Amino acid sequence: MHNVLVLEDHPETRQWLIDILNNAFHEVTIAEASSQAQAFQHLKHNKFDLALIDLNLPDGNGVDTIRKITKESPNTYCVVATIFDDDEYLFPALEAGAQGYLLKEQTSEEFIHSLQGIIKGEPPISPSIARKMINHFHADTSDDTSDKPELSKREKEILSAIAKGLSRNEAAEVLGITSNTVASHLKSIYGKLNVSNRAQATLEALRLGLVKP
Repeated sequence: MHNVLVLEDHPETRQWLIDILNNAFHEVTIAEASSQAQAFQHLKHNKFDLALIDLNLPDGNGVDTIRKITKESPNTYCVVATIFDDDEYLFPALEAGAQGYLLKEQTSEEFIHSLQGIIKGEPPISPSIARKMINHFHADTSDDTSDKPELSKREKEILSAIAKGLSRNEAAEVLGITSNTVASHLKSIYGKLNVSNRAQATLEALRLGLVKP
């Protein structure tokens, strides 16, 4: 993670996030934005490896920023950093393309650990948010199963491994196959589930009951 965008309107919180990033990653270059408009200006001139995005902004909703980044810079890893754990904030952010969701109530050490997990393929998600996601989608799997996509046995194994937080290489090692094979299956899985990243795949797998909480 060399180039990072921090979108946060409160100066003290923004500095807190910057300090966390400097501790989590070496030689990181950080662009600061206190509004959606400033973030959009940065996005015109720079490509970012990671974007930390607050949702409640003075000139809009961070979900719109996530959506724009996902469309124009799909290789940028978007992570929400917010105080909101409500469904009305969580699920729109994930649907827009967020690959992580961290609550500011976590300690600096917990934030650093979560962000460093990105390098190992672990989505940064606060524990309470993970429980909320599991409970929400587990509750939705009870009745209608007619729309479940047809996944092969191997695809289900890989999806299960990914949903448990294993990286592509770790999943390959556990299943005794190559990393390239896992990547090929993941491409097929993403297409069948109509998702574009690991967090969305995990959510969809839980919703459809393909992976048990």
